[in-house]
Amino acid sequence: MVVFNEKASNGCTKSSSPSTNISKTINLDQGDPTVFEPYWRKTGDKCTMVISASDSMSSFSDDAGNLCWFLEPKLGDSIRNLHREIGNAKSNGRHIVVGTGSTQLYQAALYALSSSPDRTHPINVVSAAPYYSQYPEETEYLRSGLYKWAGDAYTFDKEEDGNSNYIEVVNSPSNPDGSIKEAVVKRTGGKLIHDLAYYWPQYTPITRPADHDIMLFTFSKCTGHAGSRIGWALVKDTKVAKKMIKFIELNSIGVSKESQLRAAMILGTLSDNSYRKFNSNKQDNFFEYSQCLLSERWTKLREVVNRNQLFSLPDYPLEYCNFTRKLTQSHPAFAWLQCKEEDVDCEKLMIKAHKMVVRGGVRFGAEKKYVRVSMLSSEGVFNLFLQRLSEIKGNFN
Repeated sequence: MVVFNEKASNGCTKSSSPSTNISKTINLDQGDPTVFEPYWRKTGDKCTMVISASDSMSSFSDDAGNLCWFLEPKLGDSIRNLHREIGNAKSNGRHIVVGTGSTQLYQAALYALSSSPDRTHPINVVSAAPYYSQYPEETEYLRSGLYKWAGDAYTFDKEEDGNSNYIEVVNSPSNPDGSIKEAVVKRTGGKLIHDLAYYWPQYTPITRPADHDIMLFTFSKCTGHAGSRIGWALVKDTKVAKKMIKFIELNSIGVSKESQLRAAMILGTLSDNSYRKFNSNKQDNFFEYSQCLLSERWTKLREVVNRNQLFSLPDYPLEYCNFTRKLTQSHPAFAWLQCKEEDVDCEKLMIKAHKMVVRGGVRFGAEKKYVRVSMLSSEGVFNLFLQRLSEIKGNFN
């Protein structure tokens, strides 16, 4: 049995032996960010809030003049302050549209960009492969007559059908492979949605503030609080923002105030303890802590991959991060693992032979030799993953 170092090289976390239950199936398919639980547990009551029975009873927010009539002012302020501190997106002069996670906002953005009284055919929705595996299903789920999934943006750009109407979803850093992406379709008349869920310092260097027409973010990937189901969009155009708000109004009549207030408190804590205190205590600063933790995990994974010689991982350039003021590499939330053996279904290999549930490359518009593996699991599950990966032999017997 492989036992990993008792103390990490940079002191962020203490590692342990893999779980003793070596026969159990481990789930590395979902990006459920339980990796950040220890940090938030240590904060104690700092982010605890009490809501009385008489609080937040109205569907409307306290700011009657806000375009997004269900956005809590405290959340709006916390979002703008945090983006200003991190430097990952321009928020001034943008409308903030809050949603029940970024999934609802994605649907709202599709509706806003495709709804037109003179539209006779559904608009094509594309994204560059490997694209986020849920885009096809989320796009087709409502069976809308306004838009339809049209697949890989690279393939779409080469088609000669003369159709200039399209929506391209730019997911950067990319889920699954962690690369920084730009729009690829060169046709005129297209519209863009930028999904920036992972554009935070723990995952990738912050090289410049993003400045796009529609930018989607999620509380889940920023802090790890997936259960609160809070996302937000920064939207330039007032008409587009109004249509997105209308979609959410029809879909869910706003967004939970309790979740918004919890998100506002936690995001406010990050802003107060971010840039100004970044180098004071890495255990107190969330972004320093989480960047350090993911860096350790990627180092351990690369060691295992280099030893067994059966898989490969993407390489990421060393870049200067404006937030940390350091040269650093990306440490994505997912590992895009490639099997070197010919004609191997890597997903089936992982599940059937080694009891690891992962997500196959075909779902991302890629080949079956690829799998996406979550780097955000608990410590015990992650170490068990490393153990099992290290035991895979050539020819996959």
